[in-house]
Amino acid sequence: MPTLASMDSEARRALTEQLAERYETFKAQGLSLDMTRGKPCPAQLDLANPMLTLVDETRTKTAGGVDTRNYGNLGGTDEVLQLFADFLEVGTDEIIVHSNASLTLMHDTVANALLLGVPGGDKPWSQCGPIKFLCPCPGYDRHFSICEHFGIEMIVVDLTGEGPDMDQVESLVANDPSIKGIWCVPKYSNPTGETYSDAVVHRLAAMNCAAPDFRIFWDNAYTVHHLTDTPDELASILQACKDAANPDRVFLFGSTSKVTFAGSGVAMIGGSAANIAAVKKNMSIQAIGPDKINQQRHLLFFQDMHGVRAHMQQHATIIKPKFDAVDEVLERELRAYDVASWSRPTGGYFTSLDTPDGCAAEVCTMADAAGVKMTKAGATFPYGKDPRDRNIRISPSLPSLEEIRQAMELLAICVLRVALARD
Repeated sequence: MPTLASMDSEARRALTEQLAERYETFKAQGLSLDMTRGKPCPAQLDLANPMLTLVDETRTKTAGGVDTRNYGNLGGTDEVLQLFADFLEVGTDEIIVHSNASLTLMHDTVANALLLGVPGGDKPWSQCGPIKFLCPCPGYDRHFSICEHFGIEMIVVDLTGEGPDMDQVESLVANDPSIKGIWCVPKYSNPTGETYSDAVVHRLAAMNCAAPDFRIFWDNAYTVHHLTDTPDELASILQACKDAANPDRVFLFGSTSKVTFAGSGVAMIGGSAANIAAVKKNMSIQAIGPDKINQQRHLLFFQDMHGVRAHMQQHATIIKPKFDAVDEVLERELRAYDVASWSRPTGGYFTSLDTPDGCAAEVCTMADAAGVKMTKAGATFPYGKDPRDRNIRISPSLPSLEEIRQAMELLAICVLRVALARD
């Protein structure tokens, strides 16, 4: 089969007619498929159902005697701290387990940095003039929303397949003291699926920053979300920062939002002793203690990291076939035409599709008109503006296998139709 670029006019006309016919057939089916967000499917949520009955009147106290029904233990109970310190790969004195959403902790950490500053800074960020964050792209739209909400300017840096382009990053942070942070999804990144290399981790930790209070926001959302039996390895950013004499440089975040119940997980923030003390001080003004009953449920359900890993193997059994279906359909429908590329993640929640430049928004609009909603084109870039208008985030976890095959076939048809019309 010839590539799209090598087709003669007659072949292009025939393909155009065939694609239009297939598109109208899909449209006539009245589909209503939602691929917009990376939500767990019901079968994944069902895996955690035993948690709902684990805590009764006989199991409200921790092994150390803490009554989980009462106030106190702002940073989490000792037993929960041990479990999630292992989860986040930090020490028990380097973590706070609090609330149900890491996004809340990220938002509050930025807000407090703006209002109060961070250890190592001489004043609050809001008193430093306009400030900026680096945003490796394609990236996570909710990170960008936090910056936009607070009026923080965002600077796009490229991803290389092993993390951000460190030549770009190092040059920018070394020369601009208004750059106060960088967003990172370091393992099975959203949406590209890449894991940061050891070299990238160590360069981030050791780089020269014009802002002494520069912070890495290390959103390790998918640290246990493997799709294979050979998980990616990620170097410890906190240890790398300590080794580089920059122990306060990083805030680490994680949660069980896609591990247990998406609306009722536990969230955590990690960092140096100075960072944790500052976070806990700020947190003490707005809370007297976390939901320790929910923490107790998680502890009784998992016991330890062996339990977490076994649980996540069940998740992988459910969703890996869905990722395989995405790849199979895109391979069948698009590969020969050489008009698109896509990731083949070994973990995480997304596949990243790159269309020809200038096509992504129209592809998404066309798919939507036929009943398949994709994440809005541009969402993986600051301000919702993909400068090349090519990236589409695919979220295959929620729909059924059959729905995914339908959605991907329609998406491929739309990619080809738009590419033909633009070429």
